[in-house]
Amino acid sequence: MPQPNLITIATAQLSAAINPFGAELTHLRDADGRELMTDADPAFWTGHAPLLFPIVGRLNGDVLRVNGVEYPMKQHGFARRSLFTLVEQSATHAVFLLQDSAETRTAYPFTFALRVTYTITDATLEIAVAIENRSESPLPASFGFHPAFAWPLPYGLPRADHRIVFAEDEPEPLRELVGSAISSGRRPSPLQGRTLALDDALFTQDALIWDPVHSQSVRYGASTGPQLRIDFPDTPMLGIWTKPGAAFVCVEPWHGIADPVGFAGELTEKPGIFTLAPGETRHIAMAITLEI
Repeated sequence: MPQPNLITIATAQLSAAINPFGAELTHLRDADGRELMTDADPAFWTGHAPLLFPIVGRLNGDVLRVNGVEYPMKQHGFARRSLFTLVEQSATHAVFLLQDSAETRTAYPFTFALRVTYTITDATLEIAVAIENRSESPLPASFGFHPAFAWPLPYGLPRADHRIVFAEDEPEPLRELVGSAISSGRRPSPLQGRTLALDDALFTQDALIWDPVHSQSVRYGASTGPQLRIDFPDTPMLGIWTKPGAAFVCVEPWHGIADPVGFAGELTEKPGIFTLAPGETRHIAMAITLEI
């Protein structure tokens, strides 16, 4: 399938380009055109900022269960592999829509609408997601953001000088992964105070997972110079991930998580799932602000 044209929105301080395939943020650039997102080097990972719906993480055996029926579902769900419809656009905002179809119902037997609105105001990009249950029965789902930011940022400071600073204390140990599943164990937190000094060695066992996360924002950047503030008021978990040696780091606000080791229950029993009543809409947002 030919790739659709990117949709660009901008102010004088910030510009964003979104791919209708996945409604995925693909470029985020400052006033001088410097790229703040991943270089998407295929040697590491070609994603940019996929939207994770209706699951976050991987299911055991890539199988989802609803009322005793098994459905195939790949890691992080199908939204990132779906073509959204551009339903509204102006110079500073764009709205994308994904609705259920015969294809989505082969993996997820629910009637839904997933609306994603990108808006730039000054130096802030807001991504506002609305998940609507159009079924006559409850709709179980998860949702997550997965943006990959340039590491290092394009301001001439070394990769080793970059860190992520949490807004609040995060005293608990982190979730531990076994393969792609969540184990019952925990790993020690690598934070020094509220600061995560970025280093490839942190990611040899995959993502760092705060569950719960107490902060609703973090700042990412070098110890001096421009920073990115990432706000996530609606998500109770946070993943931070890269592949060692890659030129990106992902800051991933999640409302959902991978299956626990050995989990074989119904989707409604899966950790991190929320359930929408018929006609209900869940709003989940994040914002990225360039602070010079």
